[in-house]
Amino acid sequence: MTYSTANPPSLIAQGIGGVGQVWDYRSEDSNTDVDAAGYFTNAVDLGMKVGAHVSVTDTNASPPTVGFSGVNAVSASGTDITDATGGTDSD
Repeated sequence: MTYSTANPPSLIAQGIGGVGQVWDYRSEDSNTDVDAAGYFTNAVDLGMKVGAHVSVTDTNASPPTVGFSGVNAVSASGTDITDATGGTDSD
């Protein structure tokens, strides 16, 4: 699926000077879709910074999966985040 600016990530912790930001993002997209380069197309407008942490929840998975990523790059054309760590609970 593709990112919709109608469902942006939420800034849940600002950090100091933009360092240490924590974002929460929930969608039906898989973590591998979200961590694709350029996924968040409005990151500059949102104020997302390199080094920020992003909690990514795939609400379409059963049970929902949660991964954690770091922001590698932010530009007007999109954002790159690291591959998500975490995932499903196998027990």
